[in-house]
Amino acid sequence: MRWFYQCTECGTKYAIEPGRYLCDSCAAQQEPNRPLRGVLECRWEGEWEESDGDIPFPVEKRYFPPLPVGRTPLWEPERLRQKTGFPALFIKDDTCQPTGSFKDRASYLVGAFARSRGIREIALASTGNAASSMAGVGAAAALKITVFLPKTAPIAKRVQVLQYGAELREVDGTYDQAFDESLEYSRRTGTLSRNTAYNPLTIEGKKSVSFEIVADLGGNLGQPSQHPVVPDHLFVPVGDGVILAGIYKGFEDLLRLGWIDRVPTLWACQAEGSSAIVRALRGTGFGDPVPSDTVADSISVDVPRNGYHALAKLRAHGGRGVTVSDGEILAAQRELASTAGLFAEPSSSAAWAGFIKVKGELKTDSRVVVLITGSGLKDINGALRGLQ
Repeated sequence: MRWFYQCTECGTKYAIEPGRYLCDSCAAQQEPNRPLRGVLECRWEGEWEESDGDIPFPVEKRYFPPLPVGRTPLWEPERLRQKTGFPALFIKDDTCQPTGSFKDRASYLVGAFARSRGIREIALASTGNAASSMAGVGAAAALKITVFLPKTAPIAKRVQVLQYGAELREVDGTYDQAFDESLEYSRRTGTLSRNTAYNPLTIEGKKSVSFEIVADLGGNLGQPSQHPVVPDHLFVPVGDGVILAGIYKGFEDLLRLGWIDRVPTLWACQAEGSSAIVRALRGTGFGDPVPSDTVADSISVDVPRNGYHALAKLRAHGGRGVTVSDGEILAAQRELASTAGLFAEPSSSAAWAGFIKVKGELKTDSRVVVLITGSGLKDINGALRGLQ
């Protein structure tokens, strides 16, 4: 098996190596205030030789940090099933990751890549979860982590970053400004960038959840299945589009391996105050950015960096989009906690709010999975707003 990067727009192939982030020719067409052009994906040639259900990744297992990332539980929420009338409703709970968020899946692979290449420092911008995630993985892997974080990020996420021993550089501005500052730092110092979408490994790492969901539902990974178990609908909280694209990548790989026979319908769930990808899906694409305004800080972005890539995946696989208000998000957060015992942060709760909003369009016997990506303990002030 030979791994390489491939441009999602023009198909050009590149070696997987430090300093390679985007396609040269497509990135040259980058327009201001638009999603990234020339986003790369990890691809392979040859046959996958594993037969035990392991997930194919472009980094050898021995380089992964000693941290229990992945294999999070798939809940069967009895009271929510009864309340909604969906007996085959499941919740994939990534609040159980080591740092409390889904972002550990990407940080885990980026950290492994750094270790495999002798890299000692990683830099990134974040609204909070990616920063605390990379900081935690970096602590386990003995890597220096430098994060650029908006001053408005929840205090719990800033505390996490500092507790893990990372260097915190607060930005007096938005995530988009933090993104630009972190890129300038990486270019100037030669530090490996973990910026979401910009580094292809952030997309690749997140595909692991697709493999887990199929296995959780009873799929026999590692062997072609005559009766693959795939969700009918999967609800995903969406900000910049990397989680969405990573999940699609996972199902595409499963399909290529012959372990499933179809890709589920993915629902991109966005806050009304930060809904660029859903607007693009419903219209003709991405226009001028609209300033974000939502309680769901982890999915609050003006320019979704992985927008073009995520939009192409949605359109290719018949994905759907739904927007929810802050009121609906906070109500969903309260419902998850008080009815299922799952305390999710507002951004994660957007996925549950999205399901509640469109469940009337779905068959009640559908197999539905709702992805919860972050713990409510990461944003107590947001949760307090839902109790007032």
